[in-house]
Amino acid sequence: MLVNRLLSASVTGLVAVVIGFASSAALIYQTVITLGGDVSLAASWILTLGLSMGLTSIGLSLFYRVPILIAWSTPGAALLITIGQGFTLNEAIAGFIFSALLIFLSGITGWFEKLSNKIPFPLASAMLAGILVNFGIDVFNQMNNEPLLVVAMFVTFLIAKQIMPKYAMLLLLLSSIVMAWQLELVALSELSLQVSEFKYISPEFNIKALLGIGIPLFIVTMAAQNLPGIAVLQAHNYKTPVSSILSVTGLVNVLTAPFGGYAINLAAITAAMCMTEEVDKDPGQRYWSAVFAGGFYMLMAISAAYLMAVFSALPSALIYALAGIALFTTITSSIEQALSDKKMSEAAIITFLVTASDISLWGGSSVLWGLIAGCTTLVSQNSFGKIQNRKALKKKRPD
Repeated sequence: MLVNRLLSASVTGLVAVVIGFASSAALIYQTVITLGGDVSLAASWILTLGLSMGLTSIGLSLFYRVPILIAWSTPGAALLITIGQGFTLNEAIAGFIFSALLIFLSGITGWFEKLSNKIPFPLASAMLAGILVNFGIDVFNQMNNEPLLVVAMFVTFLIAKQIMPKYAMLLLLLSSIVMAWQLELVALSELSLQVSEFKYISPEFNIKALLGIGIPLFIVTMAAQNLPGIAVLQAHNYKTPVSSILSVTGLVNVLTAPFGGYAINLAAITAAMCMTEEVDKDPGQRYWSAVFAGGFYMLMAISAAYLMAVFSALPSALIYALAGIALFTTITSSIEQALSDKKMSEAAIITFLVTASDISLWGGSSVLWGLIAGCTTLVSQNSFGKIQNRKALKKKRPD
């Protein structure tokens, strides 16, 4: 009985890690390249993130006896690709540290709920959709560069999504590598066995980095990752001290940021896989799946150099298409949530459009301006509405 339980938990943990890696490793690689790094630096980031996610997943799950799975911020990586071109690596690291400090403070002070409620959820969703939409569009742009490969990837994804939805991205990753191989697009000369090692990057603090990277990364990580992660735990009736988890992940994030730990947070989709009856009929024993997942994270981290060497050997069209396809579901849900409240729909659309644009007034990123534009629209609508209501009440009053 015990062996069956552990076997089920270990298989679930492995699948969760593989799917999580397949869904967003391309984004991590692309983020490093965008910020001016190389393959070895990307390996350092994966090494750092894998170890930090593994240790926190194991530690928190064992301590609370709850399946607490920690992951890297996929939307955060997409954000960095979008806004990172105007920053140096040193400035980006400063932004990572600032974002992590805000998460840590949100945890130890219990401000998380108050802070999250300051930004209307539809606007946060619109902001996320604005960040990710260009990745989705780029899937089809890449068809101009490698039509046979990218069209085949897109068709494969559509079929896999219907047949095996949980494993669609894993199947796509494996099949796309095979297709690239068959089309002789894989640069085998660049593929070699390498050893993962940490690379320290000193932070360069300035207002531009804190406002342009730190705050947007904090908002995206909290709104698009931690909130859904908390919702998944609550949906499975797990009572978890959210503030304590945020304190731990924030502190670990601060310590690992100079080595590429840009953002870690509660997992949502892969975490849900660790909480089903298929893992264990006893909800109190399902935390073992997150513990095993943590172990597999650490194995992934150790082999980071080789994994990133594989990615560097693949054609860029495959990397861009894989990253965009992986975000289709998130883009869809973000747009749905952005337009869920009719009263906020116009403000949400403005947030979406400004965020997706190339605006960079006074050094501020489009993400920051998107939120400002959306909130300004909402405030003006509410203020005008109040004025109209007052005028209507005055007309009703007798002279």
